[in-house]
Amino acid sequence: MRDRDDVVVRAWGPGGAWALERVEALLGLDDDATDFVPRDGLVAELHRRNPGLRLGASGAVVEAAVASVVEQRVTSIEAHRSYARLVRRYGERAPGPAGAAGLMVPPVPERLRSLPYWAFHPLGIERRRADTIRRLCARATSLERIATLDAHDAQRALRCVDGVGPWTAAEVASVALGDRDAVSVGDYHLPGIVSWSLAGERDGDDARMLELLEPYRPQRARVIRLLMRGGSGPPRRAPRARLRAIERI
Repeated sequence: MRDRDDVVVRAWGPGGAWALERVEALLGLDDDATDFVPRDGLVAELHRRNPGLRLGASGAVVEAAVASVVEQRVTSIEAHRSYARLVRRYGERAPGPAGAAGLMVPPVPERLRSLPYWAFHPLGIERRRADTIRRLCARATSLERIATLDAHDAQRALRCVDGVGPWTAAEVASVALGDRDAVSVGDYHLPGIVSWSLAGERDGDDARMLELLEPYRPQRARVIRLLMRGGSGPPRRAPRARLRAIERI
C-alpha cells in the first residue's frame, strides 16, 4: 500500500523474504528513463501523459516463461482463459489475507513438470505448448539463474530450450528482467500497432517495426509500452477470427 510518498510492503509465505528483497525492482524503482528522448510527436505526448510509467522486473523467470508459452500462437482471450484454468487447477491458495479472499498463486515448476502432456489439454493447451512448459519446468533451477545475466545473454539462454523462440524470450525478458529494450518479434498485433502509430502505415511487418524502433534503442520496450497504452492499430479489414476451443478437439 502507499503512504504519501512511501510504499509500505508486507509479504507472507515461504517466498516473502525473497519478494521483499526484490520489491524495488518489481515496482520499477530501478528503471531509468533519463536517457529516453522521444523522437515522434505521439511518443512525446504519451511520455508526457504517463510520467510515472516504470518498467518493473518480477525476477520470476520460469513463472513468466510458462505464462508466455501459454500465449504462443493463440489470441489473448484464449491465452488468459487457459492460464486462469492452469492456476486454478494446479496452483495453490496464496498465503496471507489475499489467499483468504480467494487469490491463487501459479503452480510450482515441480508440479507442472510432473504432469503428462494430456493433462494440459482440458485447459486449452495442446501438446506442443504443454511439452514446452514441461521442458522449462524441468530446467527451472538453472533458468532462474539467468535473472543475474544481462538481457542479451538471458534471452540466448532461454532460446536454448526447445519451443522457446525470439517472441517468448523477449516476453520473458520484459516481464522477469525488466529489459528496457525487449522487442517481441513475431507478435501478431505489435508490428501493426508500431507501424500505424509511428508511420501511419497499415501493413507493417517485423522488419518495418524494428526499423521504426531502431532510433529508440536501448529504450524500445518503453516505446512499445507507451504505444500499447495510447497508440492504435490500423482499422480492421475483416471481423475478428473465431475463438477456438482446443479442449474440445
